[in-house]
Amino acid sequence: MQRNPSLNSRERSRRALLAAIACGLTITGCATDRRLTRENASFTQTAPGKSAPVMAAEVAPPPVADQVTSPTTVRTVGYGEEDASMLTFAQQLELGVESEESGVRSEESGVESDEDEKASDNDEELGDLLNDETNGLQNIAPETSLFTLNSSLLTTKPVEYFVQQALAAHPSVQAARQRVAAELNRIPQVTALPDPTFNNTFWPLHDNALQTAGGRIANQMSLQQGIPFPDKLETQGAIVSREAQVAQAEVERIERQITESVRLAYYEVWYTNRAIRIIEETEELINDLIAVAEARYKAGGSQQDVLRAQLEADRLADQLIQLQKMQGMAQADLAALLQQPVGLIPQATDELNVDDAPMQLDALIAQAEQCNPSLRGLAAEIARDRQKERLACLQQYPDFMVGLNWGIVSDNHDVISPVANGNDNLSITFGTTLPIWRDKIAAGVREAAHRRSNSMKRLEAERDEIYGRLRRLLVQADSLVEQTNIYEDRIIPRTEDTLKLAIADYRGERTDFFTLIETYRELLMFETQLARFKATLAGTIAQIDRTVGCPF
Repeated sequence: MQRNPSLNSRERSRRALLAAIACGLTITGCATDRRLTRENASFTQTAPGKSAPVMAAEVAPPPVADQVTSPTTVRTVGYGEEDASMLTFAQQLELGVESEESGVRSEESGVESDEDEKASDNDEELGDLLNDETNGLQNIAPETSLFTLNSSLLTTKPVEYFVQQALAAHPSVQAARQRVAAELNRIPQVTALPDPTFNNTFWPLHDNALQTAGGRIANQMSLQQGIPFPDKLETQGAIVSREAQVAQAEVERIERQITESVRLAYYEVWYTNRAIRIIEETEELINDLIAVAEARYKAGGSQQDVLRAQLEADRLADQLIQLQKMQGMAQADLAALLQQPVGLIPQATDELNVDDAPMQLDALIAQAEQCNPSLRGLAAEIARDRQKERLACLQQYPDFMVGLNWGIVSDNHDVISPVANGNDNLSITFGTTLPIWRDKIAAGVREAAHRRSNSMKRLEAERDEIYGRLRRLLVQADSLVEQTNIYEDRIIPRTEDTLKLAIADYRGERTDFFTLIETYRELLMFETQLARFKATLAGTIAQIDRTVGCPF
């Protein structure tokens, strides 16, 4: 039974074939020489296997591996798109013939200058096309599959680079910072005096104007300014200042959340890359097992071993497809956090560079008390509620008002009083509010006290939750560190030795193929599990970092 080649194997063969074509084009000069003219660009198509006379500067088809005579499609790999300029080699030749025929027709029509220009343009276009196709082939990696994204979009950077990019461009962070700026701009508003009021009283009907002993009143104007009780404005400013601190804590919380999300997505990309690399390395081992099974089958063994080995190769191909899907999803998540969901394909570095998890819970709790954005935000809320409670108590004191009044008096012949002097009236007023509704004031004080108590209870609940989360994460991190050490130092090396002995025993017909394949599966599982342990450990440390609120 013939084993179906995997997608990567087929792709490697196709890439080798295309590379041979590109090499042949470069050697014969088709890809770079633009000096082809109408006189020396004649092509004669013949059936495969037959020779045809060529001119001195005629471009011959390039040598193809294994004497492949069918037209070969020359193309580059893009991001799920097809280039309209993809032409087979035979079609490119036909393009030259068509340009030749077009030049002849133009010459017959008597437009010789136009014919020369068109022929030159077509020749340059053919040379550019072949040059671009060859350069595209040279830039394609041998292991690239049909579903690989455009390499120009790949960005391989450490996780700190992606974190900085996300924090600089994420709209959630920008929105939270705008809220802080808005709160800071409230402080001069609430600490300023209320706007003064201006009143102007006049009498539109002359006979109905107010008459006094000094004369007739034409206009009365007043200017009044309210003055709150001392400490009220200052307390209002302190309240808004605490609101700004709450908003700033929200900015830090969102930044820690985005940092954690970026790291988790990055570590998932790293895991899929590592798992794919393990699968690709394991394919060589499977090919060796197939060769051993086939050799034993030729020596009189069972064909079932060959089929089972080929089945394992198919299982690897299926796992590779699943991992590629996971890799694409993780890259999409990370690119979305960077505000480039389509224009970026982030790649992880080979090493995570993650230190071991911290082992001191008390030190982490102390850092969380100082750095955790949620705790800091709740502490600011408590301080704000205390200022609100103080402001509610200040409502039992009156506010004040001062004013200036000016009355314009006229002593003309229309006045009634014979002693009218026409002197204007000027007066100063002083007023105050009367906070007599004590039930309302007391209710405001109780409301503020309840809100302060609410914030304090929320702080206690959040602190307990953070302590419990840190404890769980530390237990998980310690377990992952121990498992990683066991897998690296004991399990994987011993499994590799067991597999080597199993292969030797199978060749010597001292064990069956089932034992051999089970050992191979265990090694693959252990190596993949080790990569998962490392990615999970890095993600756990990222969660600890977010819970603490500052790098430990």
